[in-house]
Amino acid sequence: MPSCPLPTPPYQIVPITDPEDPRIEPYRDVRERDLVGRDGLFIAEGAVVVRSLVQSARYRARSLLIAEKRLEALEPMLAGLPADTPVYTATQPVLDRIAGFPLHRGILAVGEKTGVPSVADLLGACGPVARVVMLFGIGNHDNMGGIFRNAAAFGADAAILDPGCCDPLYRKAIRVSVGATLLVPTARLAVGEDPLALLDRFGFEAVALSPAGAEMLAALTPPRRAALLFGSEGPGLPPALLARARSVRIPMAGDFDSLNVATTSGIVLHHIASGQVP
Repeated sequence: MPSCPLPTPPYQIVPITDPEDPRIEPYRDVRERDLVGRDGLFIAEGAVVVRSLVQSARYRARSLLIAEKRLEALEPMLAGLPADTPVYTATQPVLDRIAGFPLHRGILAVGEKTGVPSVADLLGACGPVARVVMLFGIGNHDNMGGIFRNAAAFGADAAILDPGCCDPLYRKAIRVSVGATLLVPTARLAVGEDPLALLDRFGFEAVALSPAGAEMLAALTPPRRAALLFGSEGPGLPPALLARARSVRIPMAGDFDSLNVATTSGIVLHHIASGQVP
C-alpha cells in the first residue's frame, strides 16, 4: 500500500548552512547590534515572545530563525504564520555563530510594525472603564519591560511614552516583558505635545505617582478612566506635570522613600484594576 505524502507546511522552510548567508543578515550578532537599532525592525527571542509576535495584530514576523532540533515542537505556532513568511533553520552550532552567542532558546524572529497609532487613536479607542500607563523618561530596558509585563497582566488598555523613553522594542525590553511589549497597544507623545490636555480631552483622570504624593494609594478610589503617570527613577515625574495632576504615594517603612518604578507600576495597576467599577 503506497504511503501518503506528508502535508506541506503553510510557511517556507529555508535551511541555512553558512553563517554568512546574506538572507539571515538581520540576525547576525544581535547582542552587539541591538543597541543601535535595526531600521525600524526588532528582534524577538524565545518561544513565548515569538508566539506573542505571531499572534499580535500590531506587529508581524518578517522571518524566523530556528534551531533544527526545535522545529517539530514549534510547528503548532508556525502554522499561524502567513504563507510568505520564511522560516530559516540551522544546526545549533551555525545558529550560535549567527547570533554571536550561545542561543539556548533556539528561536529568533525579526518583527516589524504594521502601523503606528497616535496617542489620540489609542485614547479614543478606550471604553468607558479604562486604564492606561503613561511613562516619562524611562530609560532602562529592564524597567520598561517590567512595566509592560505588569500592564498586560492587569489589563491596561494602552501604554503611552514620552519622547525621552527608551524603545520598548529593544530585544532586552521585549524579553523582560515576556512579549508584553508586543501585546499592549503603544503610542509615543510628540515633542511638545501636552499629555494632560490629551487626557482631559478624552475624559481620563491623571494619577501621578511620586514619593511626595498628596494622597496615599490605598485611599484612592480608582477613576473609571484612569491614566497612571510614572517617571524615571531618581528625577521622577516632571514638576510641571505633578503640579497639574492628582499626586499619589505608596507609604514605605522607616526612612525608605522609593520603589523600583516597575514594582510601583504593578502595585498601582493592581489597585486600579481591582477597584474600578464597571
